[in-house]
Amino acid sequence: MLDATVTSFALRSLPPAPARVLEVGAGEGELALVLSCAGYDVVAIDPASTSENIRPVALAELCEPPGSFDAAVAVVSLHHVEPLGDSCRRLAEVVRPGGTLVLDEIDVARFDERGAQWWLEQRGPHGHDPGPPGEIVGWMRHHLHDLRTMQGALEEWFELGPPVRGPYLYRWELSPELRGAEEELIAADRLAAVGVRLVGTRRPGRA
Repeated sequence: MLDATVTSFALRSLPPAPARVLEVGAGEGELALVLSCAGYDVVAIDPASTSENIRPVALAELCEPPGSFDAAVAVVSLHHVEPLGDSCRRLAEVVRPGGTLVLDEIDVARFDERGAQWWLEQRGPHGHDPGPPGEIVGWMRHHLHDLRTMQGALEEWFELGPPVRGPYLYRWELSPELRGAEEELIAADRLAAVGVRLVGTRRPGRA
């Protein structure tokens, strides 16, 4: 389910419709549909998607003319993207100079055993057993790009704004009703804020 805070973040960060927007890692196309209904010209890609409205192509292999998008948005997808460097270069090629980059992510470098334990407690018996907290943290940090790695791959081509941190775990197979509880624990320094949002601008004259 698409989180309401993601929708509002994307809509207030993107340039006005009918801008042409690339969505990276679109899943089943929920955000792409929202943006299309808001008047945007959306091209959504995801190599793992089976939706007929999503192009099943990886970012590094996207065939679009240079500078053909006014903006790009990626919601908890860039941390999966491989190869990261080549993919970010391709992203820079297809977003026009001055165009907008909107990122919603989890920073796995901040995800620790406290967060994994809380997540497990809220999740309860739900599908497969993900293992103890330490194993979950280790798997995440080994398999996913952290924020610093993603920033490093983007900063040659995009001027990135400051990261805005907040809750994320309630969105991971849990319930929107747990957002407040996670925010309270973050404020009390009992959980790390692992969610992070960034808005950037495509630098001129670099490709």
